[in-house]
Amino acid sequence: MASPAANVTVEPTQLALALDHAESLAREDFLAGPSNAAALALIERWPDWPSRTVLLRGPEGSGKSHLAAIWAREAGARTLSPRALDRGEVPVALATGALVLDNLSEGGFDEAALFHLLNLAREERAYLLITARTAPSTWRIGVADLASRLRALPVVALTAPDDALFRALLVKLFADRQLAVDESLVSFLTTRIERSFAAARSAVARLDRSALQLRRPVTRALAGELFREP
Repeated sequence: MASPAANVTVEPTQLALALDHAESLAREDFLAGPSNAAALALIERWPDWPSRTVLLRGPEGSGKSHLAAIWAREAGARTLSPRALDRGEVPVALATGALVLDNLSEGGFDEAALFHLLNLAREERAYLLITARTAPSTWRIGVADLASRLRALPVVALTAPDDALFRALLVKLFADRQLAVDESLVSFLTTRIERSFAAARSAVARLDRSALQLRRPVTRALAGELFREP
């Protein structure tokens, strides 16, 4: 005789695959607001810059790379990771007369190569746009002349989003994953998660992953379960 357990039907849980969700870096998809107004103005007034080398500083996900991509298309600039910067490749990196050095961070680059890049960019009157999460003035840098040069760069800061921009960001992040959500979900999330770009991305990814695993739609009810609705 079969045991009761043998007659129980177990609903399988769908596995959530860790797929990349590309965000559009087109100008029309950039979300403008007070937190990034100065940085956007800088990009849009190129080549009328205070210096041919400028640094955009802001928290993770604040739009630095998006703005850099907009400028790169306009200026015909190459984009290079600081970790890939090599002294011997510096002339090639500046071949178009414009370069994006995206996501510079303390200890994440060859100091001699960066110093050579800054010097050659100045000599050749090339444009250089650098993005970083923190100010280089706070970093430990062994090459004194490089530290001095970085401290002297014009810096344009991006800050935390205001309420309107944060709500628009959530809608965009869901749309990038082809998820249509209603106002109640967006309003709920704005009161439950930290108001930062990184937190918004994390929350949207968590909701998307959980909805797939549970085979449920992305709704306020699901968000309430995940984010501890009182």
